[in-house]
Amino acid sequence: MAHAKHTSRAGELPGLPRPGHLLPRRKFYHRLARSCTAGIVLVAFSLSLGMSGYHWIAGLPWIDAFLDSAMILSGMGPLAPLRDDAAKLFAGCYAIYCGFALLTTAAVILSPVIHRALHAFHLEDDTLR
Repeated sequence: MAHAKHTSRAGELPGLPRPGHLLPRRKFYHRLARSCTAGIVLVAFSLSLGMSGYHWIAGLPWIDAFLDSAMILSGMGPLAPLRDDAAKLFAGCYAIYCGFALLTTAAVILSPVIHRALHAFHLEDDTLR
């Protein structure tokens, strides 16, 4: 059984670019695609959580539950009037959750871009020395 040749140097981690080099674009785009996929999964989970709550707790039909969930998740606010206290408590908690979910999703999606930009600035800084 042949073993794969270990090509990294001492102190380097396999699969990572050498110090002083940016990650190749192909690998960067792969990381960006994974981050976007994770963001889409988080948005889909958040939307389904809101739809379920608005349907089962507030008693809204599924289409109205989708509309209210999407509006709150996007930061626009609810449309349907809520009639009982349980529905209002759910809507308040869901709105707070959506604020955190929005920030988390933005961070997950943008982190590879920001990470690459910081590395590029760091490399430029090192070449000036």
